[in-house]
Amino acid sequence: MILIKHSWKATLSYSLLALLVVLIIVDVGSESEVKEFEEINEIREIPSPPFSQIPTKQIHVVQSGESLSVIFEKYKITLNTTYQIFRADKTGEIKNLQPGDRLELSFVQGSIQSIQIVKSPFLQFEILILPDVTISRLEKEPELIQSFKSGVIESSFYLTGLNEGIPESVIMDLAYIFGWDIDFIFDIREGDKFRMLYETAFIDGMKVDNGSILFAEFYSKQKKFTAIRYKGKNKTWDYFNENGESLEKAFLRAPLDFAYVSSHFNPNRRHPILNKIRAHNGVDYAAKRGTPIRATGDGVVESVGWKGGYGRSVVIRHGGDITTLYAHMEKYNSSLSAGSKVTQGQTIGYVGDSGLATAPHLHYEFRLGEKRTDPLKVALPSALPLPKIQAQDFQQLKSQYEEASNALLSRDPNATAFE
Repeated sequence: MILIKHSWKATLSYSLLALLVVLIIVDVGSESEVKEFEEINEIREIPSPPFSQIPTKQIHVVQSGESLSVIFEKYKITLNTTYQIFRADKTGEIKNLQPGDRLELSFVQGSIQSIQIVKSPFLQFEILILPDVTISRLEKEPELIQSFKSGVIESSFYLTGLNEGIPESVIMDLAYIFGWDIDFIFDIREGDKFRMLYETAFIDGMKVDNGSILFAEFYSKQKKFTAIRYKGKNKTWDYFNENGESLEKAFLRAPLDFAYVSSHFNPNRRHPILNKIRAHNGVDYAAKRGTPIRATGDGVVESVGWKGGYGRSVVIRHGGDITTLYAHMEKYNSSLSAGSKVTQGQTIGYVGDSGLATAPHLHYEFRLGEKRTDPLKVALPSALPLPKIQAQDFQQLKSQYEEASNALLSRDPNATAFE
């Protein structure tokens, strides 16, 4: 018998090797199981709606001459739907489109669902088509914020206003308000100054309009002119001075907004073309060709046409045996004819150099009967003052505006000019 002896060390080595082999096999098996589990995937396809069912919107801005029926035809809105909309438009506001109005048309599968007509930031209409046509009038009330501006004139009132960041419409409003007392062409001097409170309208935090002037002061030729907005006759907004007297007068001081006087009223002036002494019975306002000419007062057109050396002219008859003459026009307002009624501030023609004129300008005369009067010096009658019953309320409002204006002026760059 042969006896083989193994050492305990060798036995232990074999045992460890066997155990390691078993562990490796188990581990490999588990990895294959995990990998096999991770490879199991399920793919599902989510259906998408047909493209034709997605809502679409088209925007149309109304052009001059377009009507609602023409626009509807362009966007293939059926005649039946058009008829229903017109029938539902009881007030006629929908059909009364103006250039610049915006239509927002919403469609689904090519079928009209609703229409919005935006006429301004303040007003729009919503038309719902189904189940029946309904029209809603949507008005937005603006938030009115008071703005303050001042200015010291260096050369031109208009340019000073623009340089101070005043909107053009507010500049023109200020000139119109004081236009009965101040000739912004002839009276303005360097160093004249003004300050004012006016409203600015906001909707949804966005500026949408420049509102009315509430309070203004204008200092010209060492004299202060004041304008306060207040509800006067017929409960309409008018402007009054600090004593409650109306600023409105029967005639504007000047027939042009901004120009300069090139020749004054002078009975002994030498005519520049005829070269002989001939009375100058009016005032000449030099201005660019085509500048609008406005009627200085309400009246009736007495004549419109060529008038000798005056060229193309318009004569207006007013109350109290007063007539005004506007000469050397380039052209007339096409709506004018003898007998036409005109209102104060209405455009009646445009500056030119027709007749005996050396350059484009307006010749303006103011006549009392047969007597020619200097338009720059004639006293103009005022409208009626506020009734005494409104005096206390008016003075309270005036004080409020003055206090607000003084507080804002104290922080204004032009504050020292008003000290």
